[in-house]
Amino acid sequence: MSLKNLNVINKIPKTLKKNLNNQRIQKIYNNFEKNLNISENFVVAVSGGPDSLALAFLAKIYSIKKKLAAKFIIVDHKLRSGSKKEAKKVQKVLKSHSINSKILTWFGKKPVKNIQSIARKKRYQLLFSRSDKFKINNILLGHHENDLFENFFIRMLRGSGLKGLISLDKKTVINGKNLLRPLINEKKEDLRFIAKKVFNFYINDPSNKDEKYLRIQVRKLIEELQKKGFDQKKLNVTIKNLKHSNNVVDYYVNENIKKNTFFSKKKRRIILKNEYFNQPFEVILRSLSESIKLIGEKSYPVRGKKLDNIISKIKDNCLYKVTIGGCIIEKVNETLIISKEH
Repeated sequence: MSLKNLNVINKIPKTLKKNLNNQRIQKIYNNFEKNLNISENFVVAVSGGPDSLALAFLAKIYSIKKKLAAKFIIVDHKLRSGSKKEAKKVQKVLKSHSINSKILTWFGKKPVKNIQSIARKKRYQLLFSRSDKFKINNILLGHHENDLFENFFIRMLRGSGLKGLISLDKKTVINGKNLLRPLINEKKEDLRFIAKKVFNFYINDPSNKDEKYLRIQVRKLIEELQKKGFDQKKLNVTIKNLKHSNNVVDYYVNENIKKNTFFSKKKRRIILKNEYFNQPFEVILRSLSESIKLIGEKSYPVRGKKLDNIISKIKDNCLYKVTIGGCIIEKVNETLIISKEH
């Protein structure tokens, strides 16, 4: 080992360094380092579950080795009693391993429907806001292989298209922030092993057993399929193949937007050429979604059903004016214009 590498290793706190000698953990860390592969500072989202605690451990080691600043954030959603106490406990456990963290709290009225979806969006808002203060664009999330499979089945059950089926990717860009998932190929049991071995602690979220949530129903379904010989490796190959297909569609979407639109930054509007709509349906759908997202300045795309209806009206030559995603789409002298709604 070189003197330089030895000096780096010596900077790792003893409470963390001793676990790197474990062969199983060392293998997972090597994969983590290869998958993350960034040279910029980053924020780490920590919930207290085994996945995010494993992420915290691996990210701390990575930050020391690469001489980067890592900011660890715990989000208290206030969705159940005792959440504040839990967040404080997680913070204390991290601190005992030389990992300093900040607790962000979601105040305000809580939803009664779509709780998990709304909580996720609120969590991202808090993380984005804090990362802006740090002037950091990389946010590390603890999603793993099991989440990848669950997301695939959930999207399939909801009738998602190609892009939706593979939406949980190693990297997603939202509002200029890089959401990075360096554990996306790791199994949950390996991350649980790290959390137990390193911290001897993790929180079991009671909602992870509540079958009123679709995600938990899907998790049970996958467990039953595994008992009957379900091959996760083959599903992984399927998802990878779909990602390749998605990249091809994205190429033609970018070409369509580049060649068949005129963007006026000053007037905050996009003029669509007729050729914009002389493309395969999926290319038109995504092109329109991206155009609306750009002008409407939204983080998330408009739902597909609404866009389907608009495209059908455009094709039938009966769309004159419609409001969607913070934008106005209107026909002016045989030309379609997308402008920001005021």
